[in-house]
Order: sequence, then structure tokens, then C-alpha cells
Amino acid sequence: MMKRLTAAAVAASIAFFSMGGSAQADPYLQCVTFARMFSGIQLFGNAWTWWEQATGKYQKGFTPEAGAVLVFKPNGHMRLGHVAVVSHVLTDRIIQISHANWSPIDGGRGKVESDVTVVDVSQRGDWSQVKVWYNPLGDLGHTVYPTYGFIYQAAKDATHQLVAGAKPANTTAVAAR
Repeated sequence: MMKRLTAAAVAASIAFFSMGGSAQADPYLQCVTFARMFSGIQLFGNAWTWWEQATGKYQKGFTPEAGAVLVFKPNGHMRLGHVAVVSHVLTDRIIQISHANWSPIDGGRGKVESDVTVVDVSQRGDWSQVKVWYNPLGDLGHTVYPTYGFIYQAAKDATHQLVAGAKPANTTAVAAR
């Protein structure tokens, strides 16, 4: 149920920001604004600071879940890091994300991309290194991006705590945290 609500909220929000009117300028979204709005995770500041800020407030881990935020470390031109919301988990090494301000779209940045493929290329399969689909190349690209891991939604954590004695449907993902 939570996955469906998360997916519906992300889809509706993406549709909202994708609609442009002639009377208003297209919104320019930073990745942190997008991730905060669509994940419900209330952290602020540069993307690379989210990992440490989440300590004690949100659960963190190395297993992707729909609705979780993937936090990228600062790297090269991405000196402030990056955050993206997991939209789908396809396999243990491939996910899709929705994020803002990554690829140039319609000649500019600050746009939202949904269901972008991300591949875990780390040797241990711990999502510490990823490749991200880059639309201008029509490929994953050559850059390997280091990540901190995933920050999980507060609502999901609260749901797990409220269901006393019940086993979660996906015990592998919960146990991995």
C-alpha cells in the first residue's frame, strides 16, 4: 500500500511540474528540493550533507527501496553531491530513480527526470558506486559516482514500528538495514 501511495505521489508531482503554462515560467528545481518534496524526508542543505543529517532522524542503509533517497557523495563537477528518489527496484543491482537537475532537458537544467536507470557497479553489491543513465548520451555514461547509501522514509519506518509482531513482506530488505 505504501509503495502504491509513494508511486502515485511521485507520478502526480512529476506531472504537475511537467505542465508548463504560457503565463508562468517553467520551474527550476534543485535535486534537494525535489527529493524533499517527493520523499517526505525533511532534510535541508546541500545534497552531500543529507547522509549525516539523517543520523538519528531516519533509518539509513545500503538496500534500495521505493521511496528511499539515494545520496551521492561530492564528485568532480558534482561538488555538492546529489539526491534522488528511488521510484522502482528492478533487481538487486538495478533501480529506477526520479530526480531533478541532472541532465539538460529542452536546453536547460533544473528539470525533473522520472524512472531513470541506475546500476550498482560496486564490487560488493553495496550501492557504494553507481552509474546513472544520461539522456544526452543515450547510455549509462562513463562516470562512476560514489554514494553514501539510502535514506528511508519516516512513514515507512513508523509503519514497521506500529506493526508489532507482524513480519514485513520483504524481510530481506528490512534485515539488511
